[in-house]
Amino acid sequence: MRGIDLSVRPGEVTVILGPSGSGKSTLLRTVNHLEKADRGSITVDGDFVGYRRKGDRLYELPEREVLRRRTRIGFVFQNFHLFPHLTVLDNVTEAPVAALGRTKQQAAATAHRLLARVGLDDRAAAYPRQLSGGQQQRVAIARALALEPKLLLFDEPTSALDPELVGEVLDVIKDLAEQGTTMIVVTHEIGFAREVADTVVFMDEGRIVEQGPPAEVLDRPRHARTRAFLSKVL
Repeated sequence: MRGIDLSVRPGEVTVILGPSGSGKSTLLRTVNHLEKADRGSITVDGDFVGYRRKGDRLYELPEREVLRRRTRIGFVFQNFHLFPHLTVLDNVTEAPVAALGRTKQQAAATAHRLLARVGLDDRAAAYPRQLSGGQQQRVAIARALALEPKLLLFDEPTSALDPELVGEVLDVIKDLAEQGTTMIVVTHEIGFAREVADTVVFMDEGRIVEQGPPAEVLDRPRHARTRAFLSKVL
């Protein structure tokens, strides 16, 4: 990534588009401090991600503190990353108990509420292998929400799904957007970006080429690289 300058306002949805290898996933991983930035800084809700400031310098936090702060940033991956040996309910309760100190009863009550929200409370006792890809991704969203994050990151959440399952996952994300969840979504779903995004960002070769409201970036792109990309995916 080179010279990234991006602000995401609370309650808004930012959708990132771009060709493979353009830096989209790396940007998300840097926001969550899964990748370390060589220069610059990232803040979420006023706090540096992975670092603390002392004077004019930033110092990397101990891993335990990094993990604690990371709970404020939910991450939904392409390939679900559910624990195969745990039930749906246990997948959603694991992190709140381990990272937030919730009791099992508290975490379970929250998990049932979130599973109901994504339409899967009736599958709480199932294992991931017993679910479709779309259902697994909806469990992954519930798991991310269980940590009550300030920011939710989605890295191509529908790319591993069969086409007929894409809609059920996008509907959950749309519902989150309507409820004011702050999100950054990497996706190739242009229709979704047009409908849900407050800001669309187009990246190429590690840079932000263009950003703005969907009507501007998708319908009246200023840059030739953006126009060339959209001509191939629309």
